[in-house]
Amino acid sequence: MSLNVKSLAIAATLAMTASGAFAQDFALRFQSSDPAGNPNFGLQSEWAASVGVLTGGRVTVEMLPVNSIVQHTETQDAVAAGIIDGHITDTSYFTGKDAAFGLIANPVGAWSSPYEMFAFMQYGGGNELMAELVEPYGLHFIGATTPGLEAFISKVPLDGVDDLKGLKMRAPEGLVQQVFAAAGAAPVNLPGSEVFTSLDKGVIDAADYTVFSTNQEQGMHDVAKHPVYPGFHSMPLVEVSMNKATWDSMPADIHAILEMSVRDFANNMVSQLAARDTLAVAEANANPEITVHNWSAAERAKFRTIAQGEWSKVATRSDNAQRVFDVLTAYLAAQGMISE
Repeated sequence: MSLNVKSLAIAATLAMTASGAFAQDFALRFQSSDPAGNPNFGLQSEWAASVGVLTGGRVTVEMLPVNSIVQHTETQDAVAAGIIDGHITDTSYFTGKDAAFGLIANPVGAWSSPYEMFAFMQYGGGNELMAELVEPYGLHFIGATTPGLEAFISKVPLDGVDDLKGLKMRAPEGLVQQVFAAAGAAPVNLPGSEVFTSLDKGVIDAADYTVFSTNQEQGMHDVAKHPVYPGFHSMPLVEVSMNKATWDSMPADIHAILEMSVRDFANNMVSQLAARDTLAVAEANANPEITVHNWSAAERAKFRTIAQGEWSKVATRSDNAQRVFDVLTAYLAAQGMISE
């Protein structure tokens, strides 16, 4: 279990301040949007176990894989209804309720590293936005994590935005597809199960799929020998939220412990998955048939500018989406990541 000493010390101090007479046990069930056996789910299960340790057993969390109780798109309603107590899930699954969920969950092209997103969430208004978005649905937002920036699979060399023009590629429908189309690519919607065979048979020449280490493990680079890493496009926000009424019934020290545990979990997830990617990239670089491409800051900025035009279209779809757009772009401009 990955817990730092400082976190344990703080948690212990907080726990000791609570009078035993007022201690209350909470047995919670959280559902993930990841399947059992996935590295993400393993890290989520570690977080669940850590909550029991940090709270001295006052809170226990049972972590359930995707679709255990409800479908992955239904967890928000299930949490609100008390069918499950919380979820760890990609916020974009709820875009159908409000376009704002899709925009804050994956503003394609905005982030070049998980820590850029974490800084926005903690210091740029992102946490406050998420709280405002989920609370009307009966949820309390505890914190955000991410598996990291997705790599990009390609059979042809890609060194910048101009190389995307006319590129036959797989991308999920929605904002990701919109942005790639705006950049000149020719995206198509294919299930993940068809990516390898579609690349192998030449149906597509590139794909937005997942992180580098998973691509490497699944043999994607055997048929698409020009991956782009670090990726330049997609990085999902994965929210940790729970039933608001249950949260409100908990004492302040448990609130503090849960918030701290999610911050540690987010850093742990990013660090462990990045380590897997590093090993996979080294393996790929050792293969003379594979060329790993890393876009320059200037090319990443070009792609971000194109994406920004698509963000503005999403912003027109709801008042909340406009608010996310305003806060996000103001932050990126202040950080010098986009021009005003």
